[in-house]
Amino acid sequence: MNYARLTIALGLAALTAACGKKAETPVAAETNQAAPAAAMSGDMGNMAMAPSAPAQIMAKGHGTVTAIDKAAGTITLDHGPIPEAKWPAMTMAFKAAPAITDAAKVGDNVDFDLTLTGNTGEVTAISKK
Repeated sequence: MNYARLTIALGLAALTAACGKKAETPVAAETNQAAPAAAMSGDMGNMAMAPSAPAQIMAKGHGTVTAIDKAAGTITLDHGPIPEAKWPAMTMAFKAAPAITDAAKVGDNVDFDLTLTGNTGEVTAISKK
């Protein structure tokens, strides 16, 4: 009975001592290099990587207003090439703040600033030519 208590006490002492230690990075036997990241332990090994946000690019364009949809918050422009986005000349709708859709009229020739995120753009400024 005393051996059972002694074994339990030693086991608990070993577990308590091990609780404060950090896990060591395993070393590959043949190459003597650290194991791959999948073998990591601790805080960083379980950290999920957040998806990166698409980069925003500022661009300028010239074109003609072909439609305005104030309810949807869009302005459609028949514009020339936009090199920053690698876009050829085309007609497309862009998001736009109410101040921009209120300032423009269908048929206006305009210069405009865009904020490009991925394949979409938002008109951030517009001026009549």
